[in-house]
Amino acid sequence: MKILVANRGEIAVRVMRACRELGLRNVGVYSDGDRDAVHVRYADEAHHLGPSPAAESYLRSDRVIEVARRAGADAIHPGYGFLAENAAFARACRDAGLLFIGPAPEVITLMGSKTAARQAASRAGVPVVPGSEEPFGPDVPMEAIADTARRLAYPVLVKAVAGGGGKGMRTVATPDDLAAAVRAARGEAESAFGDAAIYLERRLERTRHVEIQLLADRHGTVVPFVERECSIQRRHQKVVEESPSPVVTADLRRGMAAQAAALARAVGYTNAGTIEYLLDADGRFYFLEMNTRLQVEHPVTEMVTGVDLVQWQIRIARGDALDLDPERAIAPRGHAIECRIYAEDPDRRFMPSPGTIVSLRSPSGPGIRDDSGVAAGSTVTVFYDSMISKLIGWGADRAQAIARLRRALMEYQVLGVRTTVPFFRWLLAQLDFEVARFDTGYLDRVLEHRTEPFAPVSEADEEIAAMAAALDAYFRLRPGAPTTTPGHAAKDSAWKRAARLDGVRS
Repeated sequence: MKILVANRGEIAVRVMRACRELGLRNVGVYSDGDRDAVHVRYADEAHHLGPSPAAESYLRSDRVIEVARRAGADAIHPGYGFLAENAAFARACRDAGLLFIGPAPEVITLMGSKTAARQAASRAGVPVVPGSEEPFGPDVPMEAIADTARRLAYPVLVKAVAGGGGKGMRTVATPDDLAAAVRAARGEAESAFGDAAIYLERRLERTRHVEIQLLADRHGTVVPFVERECSIQRRHQKVVEESPSPVVTADLRRGMAAQAAALARAVGYTNAGTIEYLLDADGRFYFLEMNTRLQVEHPVTEMVTGVDLVQWQIRIARGDALDLDPERAIAPRGHAIECRIYAEDPDRRFMPSPGTIVSLRSPSGPGIRDDSGVAAGSTVTVFYDSMISKLIGWGADRAQAIARLRRALMEYQVLGVRTTVPFFRWLLAQLDFEVARFDTGYLDRVLEHRTEPFAPVSEADEEIAAMAAALDAYFRLRPGAPTTTPGHAAKDSAWKRAARLDGVRS
C-alpha cells in the first residue's frame, strides 16, 4: 500500500511516520513555498503541486489526485485542514479508485453542516444546545432571525453552518447588536467556507469544551476514548488541550462516551472522528459538533491510551477490524497536556511572526513529545498556518504533566521568529491553570485586562540575540569549521546569554 499525504508541516510528518512504522511507502506533496520543507525531506518521494497560495496548491483536489495517480499511490490521507473535511474531495478520491483515509463523503456532508449534525444528534438521543433547527440562508429576512433570537433568549451565538475553528462566529448580548453580528458572521463564513448560511444557538455561560475521540471500523465496531479538555481558548481557537479533563468523573466519562458512540453508529461513521460537547457547571453536557477528521490535539489521547490513532486510521481504511479493548480506551493512564506553539508575537496581540527560523532547539527528556514540522532554516510564510510544533507533556498525574511541560518550555529555544512559548510559560504558572479553574471564556477575560509583556526585552538583549543568530547561521553555513575556534566560543557564549532571555529566544 502506498499513501499520498495531502498536507504539509507537522501533520504530514506525523502521518508519514505512521506509514513507515506500518511498512508502507508514503508520497509527499509541496507548493513553491515548501520546496525545502521538513515534510518534503522526510517523504519517501515528493511531488510539486503548484504556487505557494493554498488555493493554487494544497486545496487543488484535481492536482492532488493527479499526483496520486502519477506516483502510483493507493490511498490519500488528508491530515487536518485543507481537504480533510471536503466531501467533494473524498468523493473524487473514491471515483478515482483511491482509498480516502477518512469517513464516507456522505457522512462528511451530513456532519459538516452544523444544523444537520444537530438534528442527527437529537435523533440519536444526544442532548443539544437550544438553537435554530434550520439554517438561515442569505435570503432569510432579519426579522425571522430576530424572532428566533428572542425565543432563545439573549445572549446568543451567531454561527456559520459550514466550517469551524471559530470562523463565522459572533456573540450577541442584546437585540441591538444582532444585525451587525449576522452581517459579520455571514461575511466571514462566505470568505472562509464559500457558504454564508448561519444559525443561532443559545450561549451557555461558563461552560467547558470537552470532546470524545472515537474510532469506528467498517464492521460496525465503535470505540470511544477518554475525553479531552479543550477549554483554554483564545477567540474560540483551542490553545491548550489535555486528557483527561480535570473535572470529568468516571460516570460522566462513560455517559459522554456512550452518547458519542451512539451518534457515530446512527450516522454510519467510519475511521477517526471527534464528538465535541459543552459541559456546564452542573455536569450536563450538550452536543456541539462533530469533526470528521483527525484532530490537532490527537497526541494527548495517544499519550494516555498508548493507541496510535493515525495507524488505526490507515488500518481501518484498508478494512481491518478494531481489536481495541473499549474499557481500556476510556481508562486514562496518566495525564497529558499539549501546547500549540505558533510563530506569533504574544506581546503584539498574537500577530503572525513570519520569517526564517535561524536556530531551533526542541526540548526532550522524560514524558516530553514534540510534534514538529520545522527545523533550523525553515521559513514560516504568510501563506499557511504558522504552527511550529505541538509540545506535549505526560506525567503520572496532572501535577507531574504540568511540571514536565514547564521544564520543556524553558528548554525550548527559537531564534529568527517570535513564538508563543513565553505566553505558555506565563499561562502554566497561573494558579487558575494549576487548579483547573477555567472555562472557555477564561483566557479572553484574562488577556483583555493584561498590559504587561509576556517577555520583556531590552535593546541589549536584542543585540545579544542578533549576534547569536548571526553566529549560528555562519556556523551552519560552515559545517567544517573547527569547534574550538574563538568564533565558536563567542557563539556559545552568545547562545548561553540569549538562552536566559525568554523573549529573545522565543
